[in-house]
Amino acid sequence: MAAPALAPMTEPAPELSVILPAFNERANIPMMVERLSRALDGIDWEVIVVDDNSPDGTSALTRDIGSRDRRVRCIRRVGRRGLAGACIEGMLASSAPYVAVMDADGQHDETLLAAMVAKLRQCETDLVVASRYIDGVTDSGFSASRAKASQWSTVLARKLLKVELTDPMSGFFMLRREVIDELAPKLSTQGFKILLDIAATGRDTLRVAELPFVFGARLHGESKLDARVALDFGQLLLAKLSNDAISYRFVLFCLVGATGVGVHMAALYMVHALGVESFGVQQTIATIVAIAWNYVFNNAYTYRDQRLAGWAFVRGLLVFELVCSVGAISNVGVASLIYAGGPSWWIAGLGGAVMGAVWNYAVSAAVVWKTP
Repeated sequence: MAAPALAPMTEPAPELSVILPAFNERANIPMMVERLSRALDGIDWEVIVVDDNSPDGTSALTRDIGSRDRRVRCIRRVGRRGLAGACIEGMLASSAPYVAVMDADGQHDETLLAAMVAKLRQCETDLVVASRYIDGVTDSGFSASRAKASQWSTVLARKLLKVELTDPMSGFFMLRREVIDELAPKLSTQGFKILLDIAATGRDTLRVAELPFVFGARLHGESKLDARVALDFGQLLLAKLSNDAISYRFVLFCLVGATGVGVHMAALYMVHALGVESFGVQQTIATIVAIAWNYVFNNAYTYRDQRLAGWAFVRGLLVFELVCSVGAISNVGVASLIYAGGPSWWIAGLGGAVMGAVWNYAVSAAVVWKTP
């Protein structure tokens, strides 16, 4: 009689998954793994580094560490960028009952993780937030300007979105794994303020606790945050206040287009002053300049998460010029059609402008900044 087959050895998922969204953090990953090992002694844990295809080899180094330490995993994202999206993907890849999000640069105090786990184990909390503004604690790792911007953003978030947190802009938090399953379809994958999105989306159901911590200095490298993060914050506010009915990209696209009108007129004046006699040529040159202006600023701001560079930037400019040329034709056509129906000239003009803007936005999103 044949001996019964041995059942394969299995191990349950760890209790905690720590998500580290990363871009060019190669120098920090080994130290973060070491610091987590010390801070989480006695807790079954893993770390998931979600790398946005860093050119410095962050993914390769993380996989190398993971080949010797099964607690270290890596998700390499190709063709997509953004801290919020990286956090969501990392949390959804976890099978642990608790998931934490923190920076890969050492600015968040990993020794607080054990206290966060203890809070969740009590079964009275769904989300634990590390706050820089509780019990007199401040964010010493920020410059004065960034600290002020963070505080103003906190005030706006609390007043407009009714998020009752002392630090809704924190990037350091822990929550139950089932919470992210429920909220993920309603969260934005763009921008930086994933905690604010989670708190605003689940504010009527989430049981929240806060613990104080001091924001430290980076271990290595440069901060990924800049003035354009304000755009991500504005995007999130608009999305939540309008229940996702208003596209922030379209609003920003139109605002950039409005600045292009001024550029068009300035270019027209300059070409005229240079002695170009044909108004048709003047208008053509001014239009090309204005479209190029719109392209550069849309690439830098409206589509910052899909920003084109190198030859892709040149190709995108040529395609954008073509798209907007067709948009100008549709603008004139629709305006003429409306005007023939009898309304005043400004209603016809506005209708044509809206049609041109919608065309330019929809087609350029599909062919210029298309999602891979």
